[in-house]
Amino acid sequence: MDRIVVLDFGSQTTHLIARRIREAGVLAQIFPGESSPELWNDAGLRGIVLSGSPYSVHDEQAPEPDAAVFTLGLPVLGICYGAQITAHLRGGTVSRSQTREYGPALVELHSVHELFHAVQPPFESWMSHGDAIAELPPDATLIAETVRGVPAAYAIESLSFTGLQFHPEVTHTVGGSTILKNFALRVCGAAGEWSMEHYFDQIQSSIRERVGEKEVLLLISGGVDSTVVASVLLKTLPPERVHLMYIDTGLMRSGESEEVASFLRDLGALHVHLIDASDDFLSGLRGFDDPEKKREIIGNMFVHIQEREIGRTVGTDYLLAQGTLYTDLIESGHGVGSHANRIKSHHNVAAPAIVRKRDAGEVVEPLSGLYKDEVRALGRFLGLPETIVGRHPFPGPGLAVRILGEVTEERCDILRKADAIYLDELRTNGLYDQIWQAFAVLLPIRSVGVAGDFRAYGNVIALRAVTSVDGMTADIFSFPDGVLRRIASRITNEIPEAGRVVYDLSGKPPATIEWE
Repeated sequence: MDRIVVLDFGSQTTHLIARRIREAGVLAQIFPGESSPELWNDAGLRGIVLSGSPYSVHDEQAPEPDAAVFTLGLPVLGICYGAQITAHLRGGTVSRSQTREYGPALVELHSVHELFHAVQPPFESWMSHGDAIAELPPDATLIAETVRGVPAAYAIESLSFTGLQFHPEVTHTVGGSTILKNFALRVCGAAGEWSMEHYFDQIQSSIRERVGEKEVLLLISGGVDSTVVASVLLKTLPPERVHLMYIDTGLMRSGESEEVASFLRDLGALHVHLIDASDDFLSGLRGFDDPEKKREIIGNMFVHIQEREIGRTVGTDYLLAQGTLYTDLIESGHGVGSHANRIKSHHNVAAPAIVRKRDAGEVVEPLSGLYKDEVRALGRFLGLPETIVGRHPFPGPGLAVRILGEVTEERCDILRKADAIYLDELRTNGLYDQIWQAFAVLLPIRSVGVAGDFRAYGNVIALRAVTSVDGMTADIFSFPDGVLRRIASRITNEIPEAGRVVYDLSGKPPATIEWE
């Protein structure tokens, strides 16, 4: 099958590049940025992409692509750092900027290039870099520049190379998906043969090879990711070897445990284990307010509870399955190469107990090559109902990372009520399906207010609602007039402990979607 290789130099959006190329129907695979072509070059390879990076080309440890990358006779696309390091190595000048250029920049085209076919100039691009190409290499040709006269795209014909200073992989770049599609189909001439059906076949082959004759235990939350994993496992392995364990942490949304239990019975699983461990989790979290520590405690507690219950369910010869996504790995600093930075740890990635199991080859993660929207597409392909596939994302640690500060049963109850009111209003107003993710957050402060004729100090509830495609970037949702006012009024009237409601206006970046 025709494919494109993406060489990862540590950018947080490297996997978005691969995802956009897959959207064009071309298989994209990611390898460490400095790896030798011997690792990934074969007859199906049609092109190479050099990703961005948190590094500067002037850093002592600045990563470089293997020189052989440019001798294979294949088209090469450099994005941000990929464009800068190539210019630097070819005799151009890359200068450190006094301030980081971050955000939109209007791009004008100066010459015709297949990469920009059907992209209408001028177009808005998304910049994120601390260096800039001050002078192109001697054998380079300028293709495009920003309205401020900064090179935005250039080509080196002798290398079949094209460099972009901006990031076409993020949704903020107008026509960015078209640019990457053009690279894969027009510049590289790849055939669009990749599909979700093909990916599912790959997943099944990988699972069967990894699992062999062992039992598999999936800790299922009832969210989109774990439910899709459950469906994948049940369609891949004999049902008698698949165990679904739902652990009620006491950190779930209102009515969630009952809904999950009901759905699992309808899923066709032979082994469903429902465990009430709310006291274990709440007591384990008592006294801790650091978000990373909370995630670590929850991750280890999941494994501890699972191992405590395992004797009377699965036995000892089993593998642990998880609904880990690309974004979980990326944000936890587990990129393909050695240059990725950690944004925040995910308990299903970074908890020490999970790390030990993963290092021992005892973890099965069928979705680790997919983004959230692709997981939903896979769920639909597998025939899961829209009520499950279309659910808003819910973090593995549950309400613990939406309660800023210490987690207690009382604070969980307050947030549960506020979140239930919020989601009820979204559905009542027909807004739920327009929003990628919405939730309430309980802040670690109290604010002065008035309750009747008395002065009172009430909890502050923050509301979050974003639109997104894959969770790597997100914009705030603009509510119709009056909706937020009604939501705030219901929360403060129906929850005596709530005294104030605020709305989060931060996009991603610079913020993450979750608060912790």
